[in-house]
Amino acid sequence: MEPRNFDGGADRPRSAGARETGRVIVIGPYLRMRAGGADAQSEAHVVRDAEARLEEAAGLALAIDLVIAESLIAPVSQIRPATYLGKGKVEEIATLIKTLDVELVVMDCALSPIQQRNLEKEWHAKVLDRTGLILEIFGRRAKTKEGALQVELAHLNYQRSRLVRSWTHLERQRGGFGFMGGPGETQIEADRRLIQERITKLEGELRKVQATRRLHRAGRQRVPYRVVALVGYTNAGKSTLFNRLTRADVQAADMLFATLDPTLRALNLPHGGKAMLSDTVGFISNLPTQLVAAFRATLEEVLEADVILHVRDIAHEDAEAQQGDVDAVLRQLGINPDDSGRIIEVWNKIDRFDAEQRDELRNIAARRPPDHPAMLVSAVSGEGIDALLSAIEERLAAKRTTLDLSIDAADGAGISWLHRNSEVLAKELHEGRFDMTVRVDETKRDIVVNRFDAVPRVA
Repeated sequence: MEPRNFDGGADRPRSAGARETGRVIVIGPYLRMRAGGADAQSEAHVVRDAEARLEEAAGLALAIDLVIAESLIAPVSQIRPATYLGKGKVEEIATLIKTLDVELVVMDCALSPIQQRNLEKEWHAKVLDRTGLILEIFGRRAKTKEGALQVELAHLNYQRSRLVRSWTHLERQRGGFGFMGGPGETQIEADRRLIQERITKLEGELRKVQATRRLHRAGRQRVPYRVVALVGYTNAGKSTLFNRLTRADVQAADMLFATLDPTLRALNLPHGGKAMLSDTVGFISNLPTQLVAAFRATLEEVLEADVILHVRDIAHEDAEAQQGDVDAVLRQLGINPDDSGRIIEVWNKIDRFDAEQRDELRNIAARRPPDHPAMLVSAVSGEGIDALLSAIEERLAAKRTTLDLSIDAADGAGISWLHRNSEVLAKELHEGRFDMTVRVDETKRDIVVNRFDAVPRVA
């Protein structure tokens, strides 16, 4: 799809024919860079950035099966309080909407309720901003009860401030949330009292979900499995990497937000140990604050993780910008993205480079500080996976103590306790006693030392 610059770029080819369901115009209303400013860049760089942003916005629309009739960049020199765009742009786009006969316009920005209302009046079409589009995707992708509750809560908080269509009709016809289509969306006023009552109920249900998740987490903490969490920009390949590492079959597709609900699977480490690997929702630039807040219960898996794998699509032209977006969300969650003891950068999709480019990437990674390594992998081909597993194991082991001990073979209860509460690295029977090497968390170190006369292994 070739975007069209509204100041005179090439039109995107489109086929003539009958009107299609879900036809949409995607508009990138991006601020022009001020010449001579601190952040001034070359015009080519500005255009390339704008086109990448528009391509991502179009990808979001495609993720919910919309048919893109046109995508275009509408440079903005100054944001207008009433309509975001200038009067001339609004009129030109109104003509285009009428010509293409579409009912939905996606604006790749955050619109105020007044701006959204005024544009809908001018264009006689439904207008959806970036926040609304992402919420729509999440509403369609949430499969678990928890995910549905979180998305609905985020949507209602977003909807509460807007003159949206009658919520009582939406509740009956669309399950309580949704943005496009449906007979309920022809109504004019929102019933704020019902929305607030529903929000209060959802918050109560989510508190129960959080309590249940805490119980599950406490249960996992009673066994020696540590948690490794995947984070990264949406479509960075997290789910494909998750499947490669755990031999699972989580949905993985080349689309934005292919995975929404969190998934946990056992991860086998090179020397026989195990960990729990968690796949979480992908991040994106300008991720709505409502979603960060609503999905905090899900993202607690990241907060509690012993090791976090920051998966990056190193082949993407905006890989550096995407890293900054992920770091920003991690900071919102209270996680320091520079915590080298906890976070490992994973440069994924190296299969998209030729041999010479891969060597260059390896050289770049080799020049990084030792405490900030980058692991080069291909989740598709499996290249670099063994090295990544070793790095995960090493990082987990750094937080644990290795102990040697000898235990009577008849002490079944003690042996069973060790298997439940430690990672057994070696176990050999000699003259009625088991010589064992175990690895334990610091919280259990003193228990093992005192109960089994264990001694730390000399490196």
